[in-house]
Amino acid sequence: MASLVLASSSPRRRELLGRLGVVPARICSPDIDESPLKAELPRDYALRVARQKAEAIERAPDEMVLAGDTSIALGRRILPPADTPDLQRKLLEMLSGRRHHALSAVCLIDTNGTVRLRLADTVVAFKRLSTAEIDRYIECGEGLGKAGGYGIQGRAEAFVRFLSGSHSCVVGLPLFETRALLESAGHPLG
Repeated sequence: MASLVLASSSPRRRELLGRLGVVPARICSPDIDESPLKAELPRDYALRVARQKAEAIERAPDEMVLAGDTSIALGRRILPPADTPDLQRKLLEMLSGRRHHALSAVCLIDTNGTVRLRLADTVVAFKRLSTAEIDRYIECGEGLGKAGGYGIQGRAEAFVRFLSGSHSCVVGLPLFETRALLESAGHPLG
């Protein structure tokens, strides 16, 4: 049986994978440039980055590599991870009272080198956020480093007035799509 390598340092992806009864044999953080290409559409971006993450990990002949990428898109615009509180404020102000897309791509490279890709698209609508709500959310620190400046698995879930699609997609690893990829490659699920 092939061993699974998770190409991610995200504890959320590891936890979500565990919900499928899957424990990776090893975990590696891919080191790639995640900058969007000029005029790249959000769907294409998420799929490209997930594939590049998987391809960046060296694998033994008996290993398969699983990687994911979750992006937040407002129209055709790819929102970056919030690396500062100022950027986080700007992102939350942009998302306030609006619908956006959480796009989560999953890539699996099997033992034969076959690349399998899936994409989940979840529509999320935030309530209109007050300045005080944004201030409190930034102060709690949970949205820093996350695409779009928020983590739905925490306090930001209270901002969601509408969600159409997969909650696990927004968290960072769409379970339905991940399960389908692992099954198609013959990897056992728990």
